[in-house]
Amino acid sequence: MLDLLREISQTLRNNKLRTVLTGIAVAWGIFMLIILLGAARGVNNSFEENMGSRATNVISIWGGRTSKPYKGYKNGRWIELKGEDAKAIKNDNESTVSDVVPFASADTAKISTSLDVIQGFDAVFPDAARTERMTIKYGRFINDLDISGARRVMVLRDTQAALLFGNDSTALGKTVSSMGLAWTVVGIYTHRWNRTTYAPYTAYKAVTGNNDDAYQLNVTVQGLTDEASGEAAEDDIRASLARQHEFAPDDANAIWTWNRFNDYLRGQTAGNILQIAVWVLGLLTLLTGIVGVSNIMFVSVRERTHEIGIRRAIGAKPRSIVTQVITESVAMTAIYGYIGVFMGFVVLQLINYFVGDNTEGFKNPTVDLSIAVEVTIALIIAGAIAGLFPAIKATKVKPVEALRDE
Repeated sequence: MLDLLREISQTLRNNKLRTVLTGIAVAWGIFMLIILLGAARGVNNSFEENMGSRATNVISIWGGRTSKPYKGYKNGRWIELKGEDAKAIKNDNESTVSDVVPFASADTAKISTSLDVIQGFDAVFPDAARTERMTIKYGRFINDLDISGARRVMVLRDTQAALLFGNDSTALGKTVSSMGLAWTVVGIYTHRWNRTTYAPYTAYKAVTGNNDDAYQLNVTVQGLTDEASGEAAEDDIRASLARQHEFAPDDANAIWTWNRFNDYLRGQTAGNILQIAVWVLGLLTLLTGIVGVSNIMFVSVRERTHEIGIRRAIGAKPRSIVTQVITESVAMTAIYGYIGVFMGFVVLQLINYFVGDNTEGFKNPTVDLSIAVEVTIALIIAGAIAGLFPAIKATKVKPVEALRDE
């Protein structure tokens, strides 16, 4: 083993300039591979967090405008969703739909205290906390008693509560003024981006004279496994609303939908494609270094023709010579490769420190141990490939000719 290390060291010393230039190419290729993998991880992490901030087995629906005449109705008719649509969807799809949450909007309503004013709230049912993935920080979300009693209560985002009361921790149990009435704050929640204020759907209806308009329906669907099942569930929901509002079931513009499950699957597929593309691009960048290492090993084999001939003459097997040359190649690739790995890790940590959690669409662009293992395997394979052809050439050295040339 010590002899092998000495021979590797001698090979590096005999070709200092060429070795350094080749090593820089290898280090740069691995450096770029690490940076690209980290960037891809940052994009994927952001996607996963964004999708994780909402339930993925939900189809969101908004009213649209018909583009086809149907049963005597002309095209261009606006479809206005109602709270009662939730019951129709659930009754028509009992085996697949577990819940439907209507959202009503009081987007022009002022919510005020003596300190500040914010605008707008959504009127919802208790399950909105699940579909929107809120984390309750203080108190609670809207419950069934709030719905049955049409209680005038509100749930605020922590940042909004801080505006209205100076500190979100002191807001619980206090009142705000909205629509000319007092509303009690019963909960404070946190979320990555959602700032909406929430109130009971029934309380909003009572205040507005039993207005049943809903600007959005969130339909929770069970048993989704692939895009086909997601599309089938979406078609069933569309058919229910088509019967309810009398528009053509195949009119894509009558209602607008967001199938979160299918979007999630497509995002995962795109992430996998991005990861593969990054590996391909990174390995192509590394190819320059591999060619350089291979050239150095060819030079090393040529300079050691006499030595190889002597070893062959005293009985060294071709396999031992191949092993030595490939090991030298792998060692050279690994030494400079890990310099590139180290530099890549440092740069990614700096990127993460300055922008990792503050940039939309980009979060925690770092690589973990699994990536380090994968890069190590790539380095070993690259080094072996770089040394393979020089090693084969070394086995073809004839002892008699090698000694005569000397």
